[in-house]
Amino acid sequence: MQPVEIYTSPLCGFCHAAKRLLTAKGASFTEIDLVRQPDRRGEMLSRAGGKHTVPQIFIGDIHVGGCDDLYALDKAGKLDPLLKA
Repeated sequence: MQPVEIYTSPLCGFCHAAKRLLTAKGASFTEIDLVRQPDRRGEMLSRAGGKHTVPQIFIGDIHVGGCDDLYALDKAGKLDPLLKA
């Protein structure tokens, strides 16, 4: 499986939903909690092309985007192949 990284905040419902979907898919992920690690926000902004909302999800070298983007990939049948690539 591809490595998955997700930038989150503990009070973000979209973050929890994205993590639930990834867990349901059997994908392990590295969570970067921006409340506990605020110094990593600049890293997220750089990697996500300036997007500042959470979650920001990366699968391998691909920036998926946020929760809605992750669910759209799943609905289109593209999430499983991306995770397994």
